[in-house]
Amino acid sequence: MSAASPQEYIADPSHIEARSFELIRQEAQLDHLSRYEQQVAMRVIHSLGMPELAQHLRFSGTACAAGMQALTAQAPILCDAEMVKEGVTKRMISEAPLCFLNHPETPKLAAQHGETRSMAALRQWEPHLEGAVVLIGNAPTALFRLIEMLHGGAAKPALIIGMPVGFVGAAESKQLLWEQHQALGVPCITLLGRIGGSAVTAASCNALLRCIRGELY
Repeated sequence: MSAASPQEYIADPSHIEARSFELIRQEAQLDHLSRYEQQVAMRVIHSLGMPELAQHLRFSGTACAAGMQALTAQAPILCDAEMVKEGVTKRMISEAPLCFLNHPETPKLAAQHGETRSMAALRQWEPHLEGAVVLIGNAPTALFRLIEMLHGGAAKPALIIGMPVGFVGAAESKQLLWEQHQALGVPCITLLGRIGGSAVTAASCNALLRCIRGELY
């Protein structure tokens, strides 16, 4: 018996990407979003293959503009997890994103204060926080801690992209961010509910970087 022939498939990367975003525009409801918000939404959808995610995304009024301005000015990019950091497209930035989760001091701080490593890592964000682009895609406790820090008078980042994933605290942390971002005076992009993660968070930042370069679909 002869082996089955493999199905024909598209191999050209530019064709794959173009066709992907063509299908996303056909299948997702994006009309309620602005031009740049649509670019972020499509990248989020592309990273998980779920067109329905557009209905769960939330953008504060100046989020995309604030993020693009900060990224153009080469502001620090602060990440809660190494996977988020590695997901940011390096060819579009001049300085590597910062992540302190695996810093030698972080476990010590976590043990000293009885908190998660993700929370402890944020203690080392403070010198870099003002005007930064914050990417939280893994740990709801990091997003809760950041909100506490901002209420306590910490320097304000230019943008928070808060999309942690999980069953404990993820939906609640993102809802809190969305409810309190105006009081905090910080623009934000979030994905409500349990769905999130490193891929969608990095994809959101990459979308803004592509918008700056005029790489739009």
